[in-house]
Amino acid sequence: MDTTVTTEIKESVWGGGNRPLGASYGKLMMWFFLVSDALTFSGFLAAYGFSRFKFMETWPIADEVFTHVPFFHGNYPMIYVAFMTFILIMSSVTMVLAVDAGHRMKKNAVIWYMFATIIGGAIFVGSQAWEWATFIKGDYGAIETKGGRILQFVDAETGKRVALADFAKSIASERVAHEESNGIWFYGEGTMPSFTVNEVIEGFKANPGLAIKTETINEEGEKVVLSRQESLSKLADASQVVEGANLIHNEYGSRLFADFFFFITGFHGFHVFSGVVINLIIFFNVILGTYERRGHYEMVEKVGLYWHFVDLVWVFVFTFFYLV
Repeated sequence: MDTTVTTEIKESVWGGGNRPLGASYGKLMMWFFLVSDALTFSGFLAAYGFSRFKFMETWPIADEVFTHVPFFHGNYPMIYVAFMTFILIMSSVTMVLAVDAGHRMKKNAVIWYMFATIIGGAIFVGSQAWEWATFIKGDYGAIETKGGRILQFVDAETGKRVALADFAKSIASERVAHEESNGIWFYGEGTMPSFTVNEVIEGFKANPGLAIKTETINEEGEKVVLSRQESLSKLADASQVVEGANLIHNEYGSRLFADFFFFITGFHGFHVFSGVVINLIIFFNVILGTYERRGHYEMVEKVGLYWHFVDLVWVFVFTFFYLV
């Protein structure tokens, strides 16, 4: 008697049937995928945190890097990144509303809320592409020393950064020979910066109001600005001109910062782009009445889980890269 009761209890608790924990197979698989993806992002962010801690005294300051806003010139730290974050979070809200409308079998509401989610995701992806382009291009330029350190140029009185184009002196040099008409302009030569090291140094010497800002962060959390004499002595170690950022050089500071930025934000951006594509597919299926005929909108809920995960990951990326 007791044995029979115990067996029945075990079967009711652990049997699960075709719907363990009351969840469908598809929803369970989505959760498994999200857990594995969360572990992947955790590893990336942990590596970023370790590297930043190790090179804390020379790590770029986000407020000095992400200062751009489309169609506006000036210094607007974090404004556009905050806008991107707001758009992505609001798209998560519209996805919640789409899932709720699906539970209540309101087809038109699901269509409109998913459409708003897709628009929000597209805006975020486009904004991230613009941010990448701006980060890669740069707008000030800097000098890299033989030891790999970055020297930026600032106004000695205000501390504001000064672009190389504002003071570099044009000097007739070997660049004259590297013209397309001579047939060697493209041979054995990569993309050249706008100015040579000598042009930057001569322009710096001709402008006594300029100073150099180093990678080192002082006790106030600001980059150290050298005196005029120290700046001139630092330029003696100049190696090359750096404009923008890539996987080899970075005018904003540590190259490792650019490596992590491209890898982690790019990986997250790929997730958002994939989510937009999946949402589009589900969106058109909703319009065609596919889920109405099935009698449920579980597919909307499953893609909603993925979208919320992408939004949550961005909160951590935003915190690590832009706020801390």
